[in-house]
Amino acid sequence: MSEDVAAPEKGPNPWAQAIAALVVVGALGGALFVLQKNDAKADDKPATCSADDEDRKADAAAKAARRVSGTQLCTALNRADLPTLLGTPRERALTAYGSDGSVGPKGGKQIPTPEATVQLDTYTVQLSRSYDHLPIAGTADLLSEAREQTVAGHPAVLYSTQTIAIRFDLGGGKSETGPGSVARALIVAPDAKDRGGSYELTIWRQDRMRPDDTALLRVAQQVLPTIPGWTTTG
Repeated sequence: MSEDVAAPEKGPNPWAQAIAALVVVGALGGALFVLQKNDAKADDKPATCSADDEDRKADAAAKAARRVSGTQLCTALNRADLPTLLGTPRERALTAYGSDGSVGPKGGKQIPTPEATVQLDTYTVQLSRSYDHLPIAGTADLLSEAREQTVAGHPAVLYSTQTIAIRFDLGGGKSETGPGSVARALIVAPDAKDRGGSYELTIWRQDRMRPDDTALLRVAQQVLPTIPGWTTTG
């Protein structure tokens, strides 16, 4: 018996190539998502964003540093109308969770990268925030199927990326990885003047069909302005 889990490849983050090995961490988390999904089905209720002691410590640290936390991103993303925004109104959240991490060279400056993920039957949606201080201007030239957009008055770039398919052998065998489905992602500047950093919203489908750009943009327009710290002016 095996279980497939998909995780998105990282976008234009400058540290992405240097930390490719961290995908394994996401894979281990994926095994837990399967258990949470089963629990959600058993309860027949939408999954909620829960926080343990470590999450609460991360929330407090993020608040002190005037940053958004993974739990806050999860709360913003896991809204009651998310299935409707995705075009699947009869579905519900099977898993919902946030995490707080960072990237950077060992012994060097670490860049906070909180993120949240909500999984439904058809779509998985991931929302992250990078504090790397790099503007998104010019990134369209580096990305696949990219085009510039404006989201709630902020510069943005819509592009394609590839998920990584991770197959777990629930019988105790080794896990396997390989190319997954196409994901559509949107990187958005935190302010109208694109002074550095970014939000990234990514969606992909469990059936490996191409995601709906219109659904992605609907989610972005409704979710991003509700995130603590989002600015509506330059």
